[in-house]
Amino acid sequence: MVRVMVCGALGRMGREVVKTVVGDDRLQLVAAVDIRADGQDAGAAAGLKTGVTVVRDLTAAIEASHPDVGVDFTQPAAAMANIRTMLAAGVRPVVGTTGLTLGDLDEVGRLCDQTGLPALIAPNFALGAVLMMKLAVEVARYMPQVEIIELHHDQKLDAPSGTALRTAQLIAAVRGELRQGHPEEEEKLAGVRGGTVAGIPVHSVRLPGYVAHQEVIFGGLGQTLTIRHDSISRESFMPGVALACRKITGAHGLVYGLENIM
Repeated sequence: MVRVMVCGALGRMGREVVKTVVGDDRLQLVAAVDIRADGQDAGAAAGLKTGVTVVRDLTAAIEASHPDVGVDFTQPAAAMANIRTMLAAGVRPVVGTTGLTLGDLDEVGRLCDQTGLPALIAPNFALGAVLMMKLAVEVARYMPQVEIIELHHDQKLDAPSGTALRTAQLIAAVRGELRQGHPEEEEKLAGVRGGTVAGIPVHSVRLPGYVAHQEVIFGGLGQTLTIRHDSISRESFMPGVALACRKITGAHGLVYGLENIM
């Protein structure tokens, strides 16, 4: 049994993680942390009685429950503070919070080396999204002209999504920097062509009704090829979270991307 603590337990993703851990006979929920805690049971929002009370103090939760793994779905500033606290206390972080910078990743890597503990940070825990990225890398070897459109709910704080950035980085590693479009192209409306990663345009849509979606559109002579992934509900991320909780105990250093433990 892997002893699991959930940070951000009262958030939309946190509630799903709690439900998933409780329903997995290889995982045990031992602690739940959230800044909005008010003495409620961690499973109350899902109609479950877990026997674990949500608390505000991460350090106190760790000292009281001795978790093996801490799952974090919070916000970037909070996530980094939580990662530092967890690694210092001997807990392995599994992080789905997006918006972390390259500097943040470098710091986590150094902390892992210093403590001898692993940490997993994944832009996306949906298995289908990981496969989308793998397929995009393969297509890019033959069709290097590509644009990415990511669509999320209107409460998402960061744009573009971590998944879109990761997809662009993986494609760029295969095809390199490439100037796309007409060399004299002119934006009549600032930002209309999106942001770019190694010349790859990335576009973000934020609307109510969406959960998490991405299209990777490749163009070639007389043809296009589109790879699309849709997370219809937040349940789509949970098999990946459960897998990460089980696999991280045997990993080493910073693991960036779920594909590295699949």
